[in-house]
Amino acid sequence: MKTLEQLTFDNSYARLPEIFHSSHQPRGLKDQHLIHFNNDVANLLELDANESSRDDFVDIATGTKPLPGYEPIAMCYAGHQFGHLVHRLGDGRAIQLGEVLTDEGKRWDLQLKGAGQTLYSRGADGRAVLRSSVREYLCSAAMHGLGIGTSHALCLIGSNEVVYREKTEPGAMIMRVWPSNIRFGSFEYYYYQQRFDDLKLLADYTLENHFPDLQEAGNPYLELLKTVIKSTAELMVEWQAVGFAHGVMNTDNMSIHGITIDYGPFGFLDAYDPGFICNHSDHSGRYAFNMQPQIALFNLSCLAQAMLPLFDETPETSAELASAELKGFQAEFERLFLKKMCAKLGLQVHHEQDQQLVNTLLNAMADQKADYTLTLRALSHYKPGNSNEIIQYFSDPQGILAWLELYDLRLAKESLSDKDRHTNMLALNPKYILRNYIAENAIRKAEDEHDYAEIDRLMRVLATPFDEHPEHSDLTEKPPAWASGISISCSS
Repeated sequence: MKTLEQLTFDNSYARLPEIFHSSHQPRGLKDQHLIHFNNDVANLLELDANESSRDDFVDIATGTKPLPGYEPIAMCYAGHQFGHLVHRLGDGRAIQLGEVLTDEGKRWDLQLKGAGQTLYSRGADGRAVLRSSVREYLCSAAMHGLGIGTSHALCLIGSNEVVYREKTEPGAMIMRVWPSNIRFGSFEYYYYQQRFDDLKLLADYTLENHFPDLQEAGNPYLELLKTVIKSTAELMVEWQAVGFAHGVMNTDNMSIHGITIDYGPFGFLDAYDPGFICNHSDHSGRYAFNMQPQIALFNLSCLAQAMLPLFDETPETSAELASAELKGFQAEFERLFLKKMCAKLGLQVHHEQDQQLVNTLLNAMADQKADYTLTLRALSHYKPGNSNEIIQYFSDPQGILAWLELYDLRLAKESLSDKDRHTNMLALNPKYILRNYIAENAIRKAEDEHDYAEIDRLMRVLATPFDEHPEHSDLTEKPPAWASGISISCSS
């Protein structure tokens, strides 16, 4: 493992022309201090976790004492926000310090969120508040623990600096770690500016640095689109299967790597509600939980539109090629989602009635407002004929009892023992998720008492959410009454 000074930087994106980014020096915070350090993310960087104990670690992490390899930039991109094109967005409160190249050849961008104004701040202060920083820090770790593709966060920095939002709040920073900051909106920016040479430069850079195996394909740009379509479909399956709602799926919040980025007004389902809206700014329900696959397809269509000039065909032929790839998204999503849900139910062999079995269960959960996570976890312990652990989540058990009769018949067609089925299901149905009220408890303790013990506890539990952790079973309790008043918006 390495010291901070031994990290190898190869700032490839900063070497692109200035149209792609602007140079900025991050600004530290008043009385900045380390709240938490993620050892698992340090391992990705091949960084010795003991480096977090250095007296100058916070200054290095916030860029106020730059390492020799730092080359801070903010990246430019566009985006469809709530369906409407904004021609230029960019990193308004984030600054990329540089790209770390590991000995294994993996490339990781280091980006500070909350590091001050950039060219793209649009009059805002470029800061992040502790509330939103804690939420992103915890959720990126939670998603990684669930096995879902995500950006990471190496550390959480607090301060005594006052930031003004709807009220005054303490400022904070996190250091994001991810393969790259390239988004669907990155391609849109150069397309709508009609800078097609720069669009090609971005695509060639992306292929060379992130998808080198596609470079030898007959049409590498079309293969890149196909790859992003596939990884995005897979990501949507994981989101829907675990009950995660992103809340603001603009094209500038979608990664070409098929990972979850830009945690703002996210929320995990408590009671199963297909129409769950986690963002109080989303008045039309555009980004409701059950809309996410459809919105992903819309976003992919925006990306495909931006990539059309790359296909080296007539406009008509390029559009046909892109359309053909997009048409397969829905079927691929449905196929993978059914496969995932069957696995969560302990079913290994496909049967025609499986789709109906899954739909009937979800409908029963929606009708009875059953807790999504706890119901599936209870099913992971289920033995035919013993429904006691499951019916507790249903106010009227008749619907779920009728479903369990069908489930018993279906399980009889499987060859696995109950013990092996339980083992498989417990590895797919988490006991712990980052419920909004749990995150809020940690935020209130951090803000009001400067007590970060709850953040540390959650980081440990959420890293292994499929384990029992009986000493932390309070984190599986249903939300208290006050939780309904938690309001999460895009500024969160």
